[in-house]
Amino acid sequence: MSTMVYPRDEKLEKLSQEDIISNTKLVMQGLEALKNEHNSILHSLMETIKCLKKDEEANLVHEKSGLIRKSVEMIELGLGEAQVMMALSAHLNAVESEKQKLRAQVRRLCQENQWLRDELAGTQQKLQRSEQSVAQLDEEKKHLEFMNQLKKYDDDTSPSDEKEGETSRDSLDDLFPEEEEHGPGTASHAHGSSAVAAAQQCGYEIPARLRTLHNLVIQYASQGRYEVAVPLCKQALEDLEKTSGHDHPDVATMLNILALVYRDQNKYKEAAHLLNDALNIREKTLGKDHPAVAATLNNLAVLHGKRGKYKEAEPLCKRALEIREKVLGRDHPDVAKQLNNLALLCQNQGKYEEVEYYYRRALDIYQSRLGNDDPNVAKTKNNLASCYLKQCKYKEAETLYKDILTRAHEKEFGSVNGENKPIWMHAEEREELSKGKHKDSAPYAEYGGWYKACKVNSPTVNTTLRNLGALYRRQGKLEAAETLEECATRSRKQGLDPIHQTRVVEILKDGEAVDRRRSLAGNPVKYEGGSVGSEEVSVGVEWTGA
Repeated sequence: MSTMVYPRDEKLEKLSQEDIISNTKLVMQGLEALKNEHNSILHSLMETIKCLKKDEEANLVHEKSGLIRKSVEMIELGLGEAQVMMALSAHLNAVESEKQKLRAQVRRLCQENQWLRDELAGTQQKLQRSEQSVAQLDEEKKHLEFMNQLKKYDDDTSPSDEKEGETSRDSLDDLFPEEEEHGPGTASHAHGSSAVAAAQQCGYEIPARLRTLHNLVIQYASQGRYEVAVPLCKQALEDLEKTSGHDHPDVATMLNILALVYRDQNKYKEAAHLLNDALNIREKTLGKDHPAVAATLNNLAVLHGKRGKYKEAEPLCKRALEIREKVLGRDHPDVAKQLNNLALLCQNQGKYEEVEYYYRRALDIYQSRLGNDDPNVAKTKNNLASCYLKQCKYKEAETLYKDILTRAHEKEFGSVNGENKPIWMHAEEREELSKGKHKDSAPYAEYGGWYKACKVNSPTVNTTLRNLGALYRRQGKLEAAETLEECATRSRKQGLDPIHQTRVVEILKDGEAVDRRRSLAGNPVKYEGGSVGSEEVSVGVEWTGA
């Protein structure tokens, strides 16, 4: 008969869960063997009873068989208890696994809670600054109201002179807004809202939570905190795929936002993969002629342009243009923005005839829909002038530069006349005086007309001053060039596009015209648009997932 081996009592307290399970399995095996042996003995006793004739011997065998049956029952009870222990162990393992999952969720929730606390602290600081600004503006308002009451008793004071500085600054900011001060994601907001409206009419609207998430991601990316922006996008993308499935417009929106972050990290392959996936989802769910499809196509085109793949970018940009013309109309400002991007792609390929056509069409749209004083008009003229420079059409470029400066001057100081001249006229007058050896030696601050014209100050005007100054220097008009360059230097803020300015100067200082065209055909040109990576960044238009 088999013998059972039990661990000693003093060792039971030191056993781990795995040791207990292992010992239980060994006990179960022993009990099974013992049960089999008892059943075998019982069977042999039953056979013996049949063979016995004497009653006393039969009774003895019956007693032994009864004892063995009781032992078998106890063994079966022990086996049942061992099985219960095994089931309990499996249950404890499942509970421990669930406990680990809950701990992981608690850690993630703690991280999200800390992130929300940081965001709340930052928002509170912004609120405090805003309240301080409001209080300061309120005090300034009271002061101005007090000064206005004093003016009623002061006949010698000219109201127009006192408000000249403030009025000129506001009007000029309206003409040439300073995009370099805008945060990421704020450019082209006015036009973007119209594109959002068009998207809503086509049956899809970006959820407010994704708009908020987009703004947060852009803020983190602008601060270089990609270790926060990327996990935030991935977690949101994972949640959207679980709740809505992969083929959902909101998932495509999130893919666009994550692609923007990857693009800012120069991870162009990853960004292109995400944008292609978003494009497939939007074409499948929204249709091939939806504004959101046009936005993704434009983002892909811009991404290819950054990688120097202009031939691959051009058809994407053209298709985006066709969709926007179909949905928004041929004379919509967003169509003009798309024309600007397409023109820049063609300019990098040396297709100057197409470039001129696209720029002129964009210029016509801006002038007819937004007016001649819209900042996009001046920017498009600057782009067109750059195209002229690449073709050595200096006269046409000079005309555009002068027109930009003249419009800015008229916006600021009124119509041009003999006493009210834009800065380029003063520059050419000083050039003529220098050739006649009657150079004005008076300081700039004492030269009234010059000093007034020099006060026209905006990034676009500053860029135009430097470009026209480089063109004058190319033509040998050194005094005029120095005048414009000095005016640009005296400006409080630099132009929006120093890289573009450097390239224009390089164009004008290059060698012969033919060599110059060849060398410039492959040079990249900065994209017209917003403040993040020089593309449009507004909800529903560019790089928003709209």
